[in-house]
Amino acid sequence: MNLPRRRFLHLAAGAALLPALPRVAAAQAYPAKPVHVIVGFGAGSAADIVSRLISQRISERLGQPFVIENRPGAGGNIATEAVVHAAPDGYTLLQVGTANAINATLYDKLNYNFIRDIAPVAGMITLPNVMVVNRSVPAQTVPEFITYAKSNPDDVNMASVGIGTAPHVAGELFNLMAGVHMVNVPYRGGAGAMADLLSGKVQVYFASMATAIEHVRTGELRALAVTTTTRSDTLPDVPTVSEFLPGYEANVWFGIGAPRNTDAAIVNRLNQEINAALADPKIKAQFNDLGGIALSGPPAAFGKLIAEETEKWGKVIRMANIKPG
Repeated sequence: MNLPRRRFLHLAAGAALLPALPRVAAAQAYPAKPVHVIVGFGAGSAADIVSRLISQRISERLGQPFVIENRPGAGGNIATEAVVHAAPDGYTLLQVGTANAINATLYDKLNYNFIRDIAPVAGMITLPNVMVVNRSVPAQTVPEFITYAKSNPDDVNMASVGIGTAPHVAGELFNLMAGVHMVNVPYRGGAGAMADLLSGKVQVYFASMATAIEHVRTGELRALAVTTTTRSDTLPDVPTVSEFLPGYEANVWFGIGAPRNTDAAIVNRLNQEINAALADPKIKAQFNDLGGIALSGPPAAFGKLIAEETEKWGKVIRMANIKPG
């Protein structure tokens, strides 16, 4: 039976829409049950705090709990692997961040490929580290610190919260660009690193803003620079490292990812809700208290950031010959 051309085109157009209908319906119905956000670091960490702030706001908007699950260990690899193997249905998400970009090169044998196996959903926040020294260090500026480090080779100890962590690679990037050699002293957490910096056992620390800010304000520590390319509103009088070493940047950032093959309609729905949360004045104020700024945008932009950061830190890890502890 031959159908009239107009009737045929009408039916063909309707058939072309059919595959999209279930996806649209799924996105509209999502979420129909609690969503679990897996965080690879402990409660109270910057990753945990940011994830809880955003999850609470999304829960309010979507009417379903977004439950934070802390699964620390192996620099975030345990949490990442759990989400890689989760069902791609939007009900298991991953808090992703700088550690994932670092781990892609730091670890020779991972049971996943982060860029391939985790779909970018949305960024949440970008945070500066602060290059801080104790009062016994004579340097008042980054150039003076570089001169000091070159005059005391192998005697300048740099605290970090572990080999291959964001503070460590930030320091190694500084070493490479400034032509100095700070000796990495890894600690099991920020508390130990900060205590030894304050006591003078180590001289310098590329600390998180949240960790360092009060000690800077009280004068116990001297902030030489922030690691973002623009000055921080939290410490507006403190220059950036890049003002002295052009091209230097060592941000800490966090966002949300999902297992690959998660429906694009669900990814886009989550992206819209996260961006809406980031635009909330209360969230902006809370991020400002942490010294950070919202990292909004579409999934593709967040994916581009992940790819660029993975390439960047891969080069630093190889050049500095960093091996996991």
